[in-house]
Amino acid sequence: MSRDSIDRRTFLKVTGATAATVTVAGCGGGGTETTEPGDGDGDGGDGGDGSDGDGTGDGGGGDGDGDGDGGDGDGSGLSGTLVYARGDHPENYDPQQTTSGEVAKVTNQIFDTLIQFTPGSGGQLEDGLATDYSLEGTTATLELREDVTFHSGEEFTAADFKATYQRFTQSGFDYYLGDENRSGYGPFTLGNWIDSVDASEDYSLTIELQQQYAPFLRNLAMFAAAVLSKAQIEKMGANPDDQVSLGTEPVGTGPFAFEQLDNPNSRILLTANEEFWGPGPNVAEVVFKTIQENSTRVQDVINGDSHITDNLDADGFQQAQNSDSATLLRKNGINVGYMAMNMARREEFRDRRVRRAVSLAVNTEAIVNQIYQGFASQADQPLPPDVLGHNEDIEPYPQDKDQARTLLEEAGYGDGFGFELATFSNPRGYNPSPIQTANQVQSDLEDVGLSVEINQFSTFSPYLEYTDQGRHDACFLGWYTDNADPDNFLYVLLDPKVPMDAVPDDQDWVSFDTEGYSTLNVSGWANTDFMETVREAQRTYDEGQRESMYMEANQLAHDEAPWVFLDYAETLRAVNEAVVEDSYTVSSVGGPYLNTVEIQ
Repeated sequence: MSRDSIDRRTFLKVTGATAATVTVAGCGGGGTETTEPGDGDGDGGDGGDGSDGDGTGDGGGGDGDGDGDGGDGDGSGLSGTLVYARGDHPENYDPQQTTSGEVAKVTNQIFDTLIQFTPGSGGQLEDGLATDYSLEGTTATLELREDVTFHSGEEFTAADFKATYQRFTQSGFDYYLGDENRSGYGPFTLGNWIDSVDASEDYSLTIELQQQYAPFLRNLAMFAAAVLSKAQIEKMGANPDDQVSLGTEPVGTGPFAFEQLDNPNSRILLTANEEFWGPGPNVAEVVFKTIQENSTRVQDVINGDSHITDNLDADGFQQAQNSDSATLLRKNGINVGYMAMNMARREEFRDRRVRRAVSLAVNTEAIVNQIYQGFASQADQPLPPDVLGHNEDIEPYPQDKDQARTLLEEAGYGDGFGFELATFSNPRGYNPSPIQTANQVQSDLEDVGLSVEINQFSTFSPYLEYTDQGRHDACFLGWYTDNADPDNFLYVLLDPKVPMDAVPDDQDWVSFDTEGYSTLNVSGWANTDFMETVREAQRTYDEGQRESMYMEANQLAHDEAPWVFLDYAETLRAVNEAVVEDSYTVSSVGGPYLNTVEIQ
């Protein structure tokens, strides 16, 4: 394969190879997670934290929120209401304004992307709004699907993608979302790479990149690259504050249309788009309801009041596994959970010996085996298994408190110091028991003379704002893959995305207010050797060369320890028996794929 060219068939073959072959336990399918992005948690896919709420909707697929028998509230030929229970209720559903997987669960039903991930594949690409695509050198060419309409009735054309890109990344565009409003996904998904977009033909796109960028086609399948309506963007007006309102009335081309945002009851109602160009939908309505307490949320599925839930903790895992009316679905996840040490805020963490001491003190083996009860494995590097470049020669930090004390002495902190550890409260897939995990960390570090004050947030969105602003000393976060490419972990989370010369020669960190800084890097780490390696890897189209560079970058990150590497977690879903077997596909990237779900 030429290093300068990737055609569609070759790209599908190569990128599909990064995904693991996995099995699903039990009947039926399951959801998916990405990027808790992103959520900062990468969570660009399924996540689950946040405010109390209940919502409505008949778990048995009968009456659809009081809108008509059988849930057929829109007068269509479809019937039934699919109820998805989750732990948080964000109030903005603009894919360009969020890093939250809780938002992506909803927006992935409303919007489409040019290219999409094959359900259950772990990262293989397939046609979306584009039916053919290639990347050659710095030129991406896409042929678009015809006769697709937005929920508002406008026809989809190439101009919609161009307006979408400009709103997200171009400050000179009349309808730019604004620096303060757009999420951190804007630059690393599209903005840092695209030089120009030619949408002069209705059903063809030619995108010129600023440099060779291997993950680009995969980026077009990420939730943050969802195609918006040019007509809606223009209707919102030029004021960035007016553009923000798109998040409360999103309009896409996806299988379900946004019907109602019920903030008082922490509930969202979607209705079937029977003009959808792809498979399904098979139900008249989808209700997203919020139940913060994990055990209550799982019981809601067991009782049949909800059909699907995610982000199970150890208790929820057992509840679903032992139920006669629900199935526990398990699949290898493509995610990482970590504790980041903020070098930009705390001088102590700028010393590698201190960071390594913290990693040696924390008993990650006890966290995954005793707290998470075995549905996660110890992490040892930023990149999880089953992704190109994972370095199999790296081992997790062993717990060695004597060595930790020695390193603290050598660094001049033999008398210890205190710091704050920020944490969310409700389970997330990569950290299903955050409070217990925080308590374990606190206890372990106390044994080596470090005092930890736990700062617990009850809801996830304010927590992400806090860490984005760099106000934490240390924090728990994690990342579900957005696109199953190593760049989506190593560059996105640990490269500060500032110019190389912005990093002073005598340090390996930069402040959060450095121009161009990406707040997805919540450690402030700016190691130029690491940065050079991952930036070269993203410009390389040869898979073997990329793999070698990413293995080197992972070793460097392990040794420098900007994070305590906590875990790689399985993707877990509890699914009620009313969901027709095999109609719901569990995936570790993209989704959740609700368009194919059927209710008995």
